[in-house]
Amino acid sequence: MPRGPVDVPALVAAAREGAPRAVARLITLVENADPALREVMAALAPHTGRARVIGITGSPGVGKSTSTSALVSACRARGSRVGVLAVDPTSPFSGGALLGDRIRLSEHALDPDVYVRSMASRGHLGGLSWATPQALRVLDGAGCDVVLLETVGVGQSEVEVAGLADTTVVLLAPGMGDGVQAAKAGILEVGDVFVVNKADRDGADVTVRDLRGMISLGDRSEPGRWRPPVVKTIAEKAEGVDDVMEALDKHLAWMQEGGALRERRVHRASREVEAIAVRTLRERMGDVRSGHGLDELAAEVVDGRTDPYAAADRLVASL
Repeated sequence: MPRGPVDVPALVAAAREGAPRAVARLITLVENADPALREVMAALAPHTGRARVIGITGSPGVGKSTSTSALVSACRARGSRVGVLAVDPTSPFSGGALLGDRIRLSEHALDPDVYVRSMASRGHLGGLSWATPQALRVLDGAGCDVVLLETVGVGQSEVEVAGLADTTVVLLAPGMGDGVQAAKAGILEVGDVFVVNKADRDGADVTVRDLRGMISLGDRSEPGRWRPPVVKTIAEKAEGVDDVMEALDKHLAWMQEGGALRERRVHRASREVEAIAVRTLRERMGDVRSGHGLDELAAEVVDGRTDPYAAADRLVASL
């Protein structure tokens, strides 16, 4: 797409027709917080709310990228148009994504119905980029039936993907910690489907048993409650992928039946709106700081002429 002034209607129309360059530029506008972003989101709004968002997370080395590639193949076999957002660690040299996921997804590079985008986390905690929610909205509005959201390898408490996905898949591998470690990482609470990848390795059955045991500890047998299944796969050989797809379909049907799908999407939208509002407030606070208003309030707090809460109230009132 040519650089310069953004022709939003033409750009959105091209993205709706599947033009990868148009989709790429829209996501770039999101990452750069371009002034045209408000117009872009308004143009995309009528076309959103249709894509199925599947989050894929797990510790580094469990095979997230290989599993993502296998799931893309399974979705394409069903005739679905697929988008992939792969959030990579930020390069300390370029500030961009390391693009490691592109290597393992290269088999889909020439498929016009598969769009793959790597995004830098830019130091954002939680395994995602701050721009991820609106990038998801771009892929949704561009006509993707399924969006696979692959996070940075997460550690303890970095489970933000659960707030952005309709279904969260947690990958584990034999020899990477027992059920107690999984509980410490917080993934037992966010996983809708658990996948033990590299199941041809020693200890796979033990890992499955530990997981099921830990999941059962939190099972109160409430009527209608979703019980996360544990599936074994060898993603490198595409073994067990059909079982994962079956588990994903069952979870989608369960959410649609009980209203959980809409509830999750409303919660996702509320967090997105809140994030935009907070970002706007921070920008306005920056304007106040440049006008020395915030520094003057801070000086009053230091001198004991006011307290932090009263100063914060005055700051908010000035916005």
